[in-house]
Formats: sequence, C-alpha cells, structure tokens
Amino acid sequence: MDPNLSLNLNAFEYLDESLFLDSSPSFDFDRNPSFLADPTEEPDENDSSTTLLRYVTQILMEESAGDKQSMFYDSLALRKTEEMLQQVITDSKAHSATSGSIGSSSSSWSSSVPVHEIVVRSMFSDAESDLQFRRGLEEARKFLPNSDQWVFNLEKPAVQVIKEERVKKSHQREVLDLEEQVRSSKQSATNVEDVEVTDMFDKVLLLDGQCDPQTLSSQETMSNKKKKKKKKKKSQVIDFRTLLTHCAQAISTGDKTTALDLLLQIRQDSSPMGDASQRLAHCFANALEARLRGSPVIQTYYNAITSLKETASDILKAYRVYLSSSPFVTLMYFFSFRMILDAAKDAEVLHIVDFGILYGFQWPMFIQYMSGRKDVPRKLRITGIELPQRGLRPAERIEETGRRLAEYCKRFNVPFEYKAIASQHWETIRLDEFNIRPGEVLAVNAGLRLKTLQDETGGEETCPRDAVLKLIRKMNPDVFVHAIVNGSFNAPFFISRFKEAVYHYYALFDMFDSTLPRDNQERIRFEREFYGREAMNVIACEEGDRVERPETYRQWQVRMVRAGFKQKPVRDEIVELFREKLKKWRYHKDFVVDENSKWLLQGWKGRTLYASSCWVPA
Repeated sequence: MDPNLSLNLNAFEYLDESLFLDSSPSFDFDRNPSFLADPTEEPDENDSSTTLLRYVTQILMEESAGDKQSMFYDSLALRKTEEMLQQVITDSKAHSATSGSIGSSSSSWSSSVPVHEIVVRSMFSDAESDLQFRRGLEEARKFLPNSDQWVFNLEKPAVQVIKEERVKKSHQREVLDLEEQVRSSKQSATNVEDVEVTDMFDKVLLLDGQCDPQTLSSQETMSNKKKKKKKKKKSQVIDFRTLLTHCAQAISTGDKTTALDLLLQIRQDSSPMGDASQRLAHCFANALEARLRGSPVIQTYYNAITSLKETASDILKAYRVYLSSSPFVTLMYFFSFRMILDAAKDAEVLHIVDFGILYGFQWPMFIQYMSGRKDVPRKLRITGIELPQRGLRPAERIEETGRRLAEYCKRFNVPFEYKAIASQHWETIRLDEFNIRPGEVLAVNAGLRLKTLQDETGGEETCPRDAVLKLIRKMNPDVFVHAIVNGSFNAPFFISRFKEAVYHYYALFDMFDSTLPRDNQERIRFEREFYGREAMNVIACEEGDRVERPETYRQWQVRMVRAGFKQKPVRDEIVELFREKLKKWRYHKDFVVDENSKWLLQGWKGRTLYASSCWVPA
C-alpha cells in the first residue's frame, strides 16, 4: 500500500445501524457494539478506515503480489480484437495433434459459446496451451499497430506551418507527461505472510463501530486551492465545451479540415493535469481524434493504456480513492442492504444473485452484520455473474471473489454457498443455471452494470437489455435492487449523445477537482482508466462496439414496468438520513441526495449522476 494514499482520502464513518434497518422494534440494534468486533481482538480506536475501503485494501494486498489483470469492465475490448482472437484460436486448433480438456470450473455456461468462452474448452494440455498461445500472440501482433503513445499524431492537414509546429509541441509535451506517469505508476510488489495478512484483515477489514471521518488535511486543501487559483485565470478565457461541440459537429458533417483545426486549438491548452475543463478537453479530444481517424486509432489508444503495465492492484488503488472522495457507491450499497434486509426478515436462506459482482465490494459488511443475529437469514447464498476474463481460465477471478467472501462467512459462522457464472452475454443465461430453490428468499442485485447491455432498436425481442430484465422477472425475485448511471447519452445520434456526455463527464471531473489535489496520482489514473476509456467508447465507437449505453432513470422506469415489475417507494426518512450522513461524513456541500418518482437520486451541483430503486414482480 502507498503510505501516502490515506492522506488524500476523504473517508467517512461506515457503521451506522440506522442505515441498514428501519425503525420497527424487531429491527432495533443493540447499542452494545461488541458484536461488531472480532471477539479475539481489542478494537483499534485509531482505525478510521471504512469497511468498504478496508475490503479494497485486502484485495490490494492480494493483487500486489502478482501482475493480475483488473476485473473492471473494459469498454475498449473491440469486436475486431475479439474476431482476431477467434482466428488465432482456430489456427491453433488446426495445428494441434493432441487433445485434452481444461478442467471445468463451478461456472455455468450457455449452450452457445462466445469467443471468450471457447478458450475454456480449448483442446490443449497446459504446456501445449502455452506454446500455442505464444504462436498465436506472434500472429496477432501482425494485425496490431506498433504505436504505444498516449496521444496519437494527427495526419498533417493542409493548414499553415505554424499550426503544425503547435501540434508538434503539444504532442511532445504530452509524451513527456506520459513518461512521467509511467515512472510514477511503477510500484514494487510486497509479499505478506498469510498469518500477517489475516491479522491485518482483522484490524482493518471489519466493522468496529468506532470509525471517525477522515478529510483532506487543511494543508493539502490550501495547496489544492492555490493550484486552482493559478489555473483559473487561464481556463476562464477558453470555452472548451463549445470548442468540443463544434469539433464534434465538424466531424459529423465530414469537415475534416475544420475538425483538425479545432483539435489543434483544444490541445493547445487542455491538459490531463489541469482543472476540470482542461481535463475534460484532453479526454474528449483523444476520443474525437479517434472518431475522426477510425478504429486503428482506437486500438492505438487501447495499446497505449495497456503499455503502462498497470496491474489490478494499481487500478484498485485508483478506485479506492474514488470510493473515498465521493459517496455515490457507498449510499448505493447501503440502500441495497436495507431493501434486501427488509425482504429477508427471519428467512432461513437468503439467495443473492449479483449481476456484475466484480470484486464483491459490498458484501463483507453485509456478512458481518448477519453474524449472531436472530432476525436475519440463517444461511447466505450468492450467485456472482461477471464477464469472463481474458486467458485460459475466464472464471478464475470471479471464483476468487467467492473465495474471499467464503473466508468472511467462515470467520463469522455464516453458512455460505457460492456459485460463479462467467458469461459474455448475460441475456443467454438459462434460468436453471441459478439453481433457485423453494423456500429461500431471492434477491437480485444489479449495480451500475446493466448500462453495458446492448440496446438494439429493432424491438423488445432483439434487445439484450430487455431480455435480461425478462430473465430476472422469470426468476420471480422477492426483491430486485437496481442502481444505474443516470445518463442520456445512449442516443443513436452522435451529436445529441456527445452533448449529453460533455455535461455528464464535466460534472465528474469537477467533482474530483473539488475533492482531490490535481497532482494526485490515483486521481489521474482513475480519470485515465475509467473516464478516458468510457469517453472513448461513447464518442468513437458505434453499433456493437459501443458498450457504454447509460439511460436516465425515467427511461429505466419504463423498461422495468414493461418487463413486469412494480416499484417500491423510497421513504422520506431514508432520504433525510442519507443527507445527515453526508454532513456527518464531511463530504463536500455540493453532493446532492434526493427522491423523485420512487428513485433515490444522487448528484453533484444539481446534476443527477446516479439513481437507485427497488422493485418486486407485478
């Protein structure tokens, strides 16, 4: 762990009994917090981390021991790359003289196997697989560009020489920025003995009821404000959003000369280290240039990020800073807990089907709460659904999530059962793969991940997004908790989609600018790895390659009702409680929590960015 990381966190108290349960007598907490701590250890009064951040810390310690790929969804996994992998695998099979089988995991697979799942059924032994993979890799390299630069060189337009010099200097400056980022991203791996890890987990991963909020130190806050003042004068005279919109309009009409001219102006003053507007402009300029020049540039951008050789540990550190600087994910999790617990009072077995389980961030505190209480389910089942990983064991990382959660359940004496489902196309999962059993309370959780489902305009029958909702309806869950990114840039028309994306991502960049220093390396990494990839996909990709497709909560409401669900209301006391917690946790005053149309809304400076809702079968 970076010892300086905690200095840049805007953390918060995580344990608050009222967040989990309603005020009914059967759900009152014992005011003695002793049940929250490990009985074998004294609580650490100086521990000010939150449970969610602690769980991320655990994963960081595990990931730092090796170069594991991140489980976060990669929006730049282009179809062309997938087809290339298909060809490599086909060629490898044709040259293989042996046959075998790779041991099947506990994951369930649909009858129609996508290209990512073909790897699992590859007919090679482990040694031969490695040989064939290396041969295939050499073949694949022939199809990929060699450039590994962060910013791509523009084709020389028919404009004045002085403009060519401007773009040359701009590219040189950005290449230097890239080299500096690469140097700062290199981190040494730390091996920790199992006993030491377990001891540290006990101290930092569990609820102890004595967490105090952390905020940026006054010295850091003053330093951040000084940097803002230095940059403010320069950025005030440049209307980046207008320049970006004009550039997008020029690209959409095929006016390449005007588009290149505007890109030169934008790159002149944009920067990945500047204020919110400058960072937005830098990010969107990359995406616009990629759209202008086509798929090869998108792949070059992808290669440039990949060449930084950042591990899952690096990405998780950046995500950890995001969790600590904004309350969005935290309040989503608490809302989900409360809705699930309301539906599972006194149940024998609670079965949670989690669409997009990722690392399972939200479940450790849920497991700990279940321990030793009489008004919660006796047994917990979790079915984790996630996209397959690249390589020969696509379900391996999902199973690791189950292993971590099983360790928590064992520690807190909670009977536990886990199943991993790795599928590229969630709408093709069969109902019997969930193994739903009579008598159990079934809860379905979908946190921010249904936005990546395709949304064909041909009708409900060909729409994977509607198909997944119908699959959930067939499961007949006792409760379905749905959290979304509230964005209206799923439109098929490029300009309207672009304008909405500009306002959405500006709010996110501005949120970081108000809560974290501009030179914070984890912030820079998060903006590049998450916002950068997403914006590239939204702006530069079309049809099946465009996977970032968020809709507004009102659009989702129509879909949910059409799929056969009815909505449960969000009580006023929950909204008021969350508002109080934002103040107690010392979050920035511009974070907003509200309710509308039975959705819990979260936003920044009046713009709604996320929404959560609870549904039951109609």
